[in-house]
Amino acid sequence: MRIAIAADHGGYDLRRQLVEELEAQDYSVYDMGSYSSEPVDYPDIAEVVARAIIAGECDRGVLICGTGIGMSLAATKVPGVRAAVCTNSYMARMARAHNDAQIVCLGARVVGLGLASDIIATFITTEFSGAERHSRRVDKINALD
Repeated sequence: MRIAIAADHGGYDLRRQLVEELEAQDYSVYDMGSYSSEPVDYPDIAEVVARAIIAGECDRGVLICGTGIGMSLAATKVPGVRAAVCTNSYMARMARAHNDAQIVCLGARVVGLGLASDIIATFITTEFSGAERHSRRVDKINALD
């Protein structure tokens, strides 16, 4: 599994910790920044990961900012991307199983390292259910692009 991960300055420290964890679990991690705690604009960071997902360069994405909200708003502006803010593992499981989300967005000021790790593990390992009702709804979401 190829995982793109990026953060703005608000998620910089959490991103570094999560990259280490994911690499230790033998995932192919594409660390897309930011590479310092200097302020950056989260839409620029979100776009890089979203485009990597759409291009098929990565299978899943992780975006981190202060709350996860800004990243999710920006990522979903890229046609075909479904990015979900998740604050617990249940939300991550449903984002994948019911919505076929490709990107999970986390708030570094909302979740700590332990919870973030659980959310990502759930998000990465949960498959889209493919049930007709969920597929129909995802198709309707995609038609909004």
